[in-house]
Amino acid sequence: MPIFEYRCRECGAEFEKIVRSSNQEVRCRDCSGRQLEKLLSPFAVAGATEGRTMEAGPCACGAPRRGMCGE
Repeated sequence: MPIFEYRCRECGAEFEKIVRSSNQEVRCRDCSGRQLEKLLSPFAVAGATEGRTMEAGPCACGAPRRGMCGE
């Protein structure tokens, strides 16, 4: 079950919520508002970037893919 981060557009509260299904209604924990903005977690961004780098393997020239060559 994924944990999503939200910001309420009505009161500005930020919170996390475990979402069990894609059609589950999520409301603000502070004001019960429905106008929520789903936030992008810094952990998810860092994890996805690191995963791609490590899975990519070495460059065609043999150098590790860390900006060492033109690819």
